[in-house]
Amino acid sequence: MDTALLLARLLLAAVFGVAGVAKLLDRAGSSQAMRDFGVPARFAGPLGVLLPVAELVVAVALLPTGLAWWGGLGAFALLVAFVAGIGANLARGRMPDCHCFGQLHSAPAGWPTLARNAGLALVALFIVGFGADDAGSSLVGWLGDLSGGERLAVAAGAVGFAVLAAQGWLLVQLLRQQGRLLLRLDALEDGTAAVGAPASRASAGASAGAAPSGLPVGSPAPAFGLEHVDGETVTLDAMRGVGKPVLLVFSDPNCLACNTLLPDIGNWQRTQGHVVTTALISRGPAEANRAKAAEHGVAGVLLQRDREVARSYRVDRTPSAVLVNADGTIGSPVAGGVEAVRRLAAGVIGAGTPTANGAANGAANGTANGAVPTRPAAPPPPPAPVLAVGDPAPEVALPDLDGKPVRLADFHGTPTVVLFWNPGCGYCRRMLPDLQAWETDGGEGSPRLLVVSTGEREANRALGLRAPILLDRGFATGRSFGARGTPAAVLVDAEGRIASPTVAGATAALTLARTGAPVPTAG
Repeated sequence: MDTALLLARLLLAAVFGVAGVAKLLDRAGSSQAMRDFGVPARFAGPLGVLLPVAELVVAVALLPTGLAWWGGLGAFALLVAFVAGIGANLARGRMPDCHCFGQLHSAPAGWPTLARNAGLALVALFIVGFGADDAGSSLVGWLGDLSGGERLAVAAGAVGFAVLAAQGWLLVQLLRQQGRLLLRLDALEDGTAAVGAPASRASAGASAGAAPSGLPVGSPAPAFGLEHVDGETVTLDAMRGVGKPVLLVFSDPNCLACNTLLPDIGNWQRTQGHVVTTALISRGPAEANRAKAAEHGVAGVLLQRDREVARSYRVDRTPSAVLVNADGTIGSPVAGGVEAVRRLAAGVIGAGTPTANGAANGAANGTANGAVPTRPAAPPPPPAPVLAVGDPAPEVALPDLDGKPVRLADFHGTPTVVLFWNPGCGYCRRMLPDLQAWETDGGEGSPRLLVVSTGEREANRALGLRAPILLDRGFATGRSFGARGTPAAVLVDAEGRIASPTVAGATAALTLARTGAPVPTAG
């Protein structure tokens, strides 16, 4: 039993020691993993440091017999927390990257990750259950009882195990690199197919009627609202509201192939903005994405929390791209790989909207230059109806920060400014002190304030506003009032009718809140 307890302690100490050091060496990744698992952004940074420190404390405590029971208890508590967090995300259909061992190993937290942590929790429970009075042999004492030859054998075994572990890790990295190279070769082979190479697999797949990836062309494009790296919320409706198609390019700051595409994206944004709006959708820390964008001249990045937009468009790799027509429908299959994305963009820029076959079938249609075949552009759809002063306000029924449903109709009888907000929006954060001062010092007769916000409950609660805050996670309510970003505001009169245009920007929103009238504009 003593030897079994010692081996259990050494196993857990090694696991927690490696995990703690690896996380501390990659604090940005550790903090991002916290956010991916649902930890509010303001706590993710501190917890991204506290967790690896706790893991190292547990690893050290497991070694001496006097502290081993407490180390086992700490290990069990941490592992139960890991199991609960992974299980809760799996129950919601989410598999965020666990970042369990920092940059040494990070993979989606699926059922194998859950099983691994549950198994380690049983090992910790074994130490807690059987090591309360005697936590097993002391490592130093156990080594001291060995003969010289036995110590030499143990040392050789430890060195051999370390060498095998290092070789195994290098093999895994080589296999991953090989997989990435194969994907790149597939993308290049697809590019050869687009100019008519007869032996290419892509051409064979197209001629066999292989279904293109992504949503069906002509189907409605999933709506979304994402945070820009500079803070404000940007919606798909706002991007296509100017009557142009939108090219959505899905990227990742750690994707090497994506980096080769960034200069092209910056060039499309600068020189072809009159033809198509190019939006780069990524994930990960805002700082890493902002640095990449600045390095390659890309006009900003929209950040997903956990590939939610990519999944809604059935995009499963980076880089990939899909076109959304100006009428809000899917305009192309998903183009996967650098060359396929370039061909899709060339087709859009060169001659309009791609056909339903898209980039994958360019060769079958005989395009000599690899550009996506095109069709005559459909007539633009009629503009969406705009709320006019005097129209009934759209119905609002959203939960407040305590989960209680609140309706806009509950505010009838008093003029109400509906403020559309995002706690992560830089413009919103800059106007917050003025908004708090207006709430404190607002004069008689000012309209009531109702905040309709995206983001998490904790982030909105931390704003310190007195006004009710309703959660509009998909920004659907904001869009129904004509808001295309945050901050924005509209005045609703005592009878529940629109009393002002929907205004955008901090100055206009504050003016509307203070005076009940929109800010005057020139002309």
